[in-house]
Amino acid sequence: MANKEMEVVKGVNLERYMGRWYEIASFPSRFQPKNGMNTRATYTLREDGTVNVLNETWNDGKRGYIEGSAYKADPNSDEAKLKVKFYVPPFLPIIPVVGDYWVLYLDDDYHHALIGQPTRKYLWILCREPHLDDEIYNQLVQRARDQGYDVSKLQKTPQSDSPPEEDEGPKDTKGIWWFKSILGK
Repeated sequence: MANKEMEVVKGVNLERYMGRWYEIASFPSRFQPKNGMNTRATYTLREDGTVNVLNETWNDGKRGYIEGSAYKADPNSDEAKLKVKFYVPPFLPIIPVVGDYWVLYLDDDYHHALIGQPTRKYLWILCREPHLDDEIYNQLVQRARDQGYDVSKLQKTPQSDSPPEEDEGPKDTKGIWWFKSILGK
C-alpha cells in the first residue's frame, strides 16, 4: 500500500491557507523536540508569491522557533505540492534544508488539514484551533492510512487551552532545542 500514488489536494487558495495552524498530531521527527508542546505554524504570503513559515514549539517552558519559506514545487501545477526551506542551525542559519509539504486533505472551510510528503516519513494533522474534534481527527487518521501511512507512528501534540503568544516566556536564543532534537531528545 505504501507504493500507492498519493492523492494531493488541487486548487488550494493560498491566501485562505495563510495564518496560524496548530499541530494536533505528527510523526516524531528529529527536527522537533520530543517533549515539545503548543507546536504551531504561522504562514504569511509574501509579495513575490512565496510563503514565510514560522514554526514554533515550547519545550521546558521556552519558545523554540525556526523561520523559513515555502513555494510551489511546480508553479504550473494546481496540485498543493510545496517545497519548504529552512536554514540551520537556527542561531547561525547557513545550511539550507529543503523538504516536501504536500496537502493531502483540506476541508472546505480551511479549518483542518492533513499534510504529508512522498516518502511517507513525515505526517502532520493541523487545525486552526488548538484542539480538534475526535471524530474529525479519526477521519484524518483514516485518510492517512488510506494514503499508505503507518498511522501507528502518529503522536498527539499536547496543546494548552490558551496557547502562549510569541512574546510570552523566555526564548531559546541559542538553538538548544534544535541540538536536542537532532540528538533525539
